[in-house]
Amino acid sequence: MNTHRRKMAAPILITVFMVIYYIVFFVLIVSYLESMLLKILLGIIPAVLAGFMVYVCIERIKEIEGGEEDDLGKY
Repeated sequence: MNTHRRKMAAPILITVFMVIYYIVFFVLIVSYLESMLLKILLGIIPAVLAGFMVYVCIERIKEIEGGEEDDLGKY
């Protein structure tokens, strides 16, 4: 069980750092742009990317818990 936690640390940390990066990017976009339409259009991109990062992290955690520690092993 301890090895599973160790293998889950990297995907979780990468996901947290990337989501923080996307949030900072979104805040910078919102603070510097004048047009509301541009704020919405350019703000959707980091929100979608952050959502995908969280989804991929959850899928990877499920793989690790299920015993599939080498995700390239199925190819």
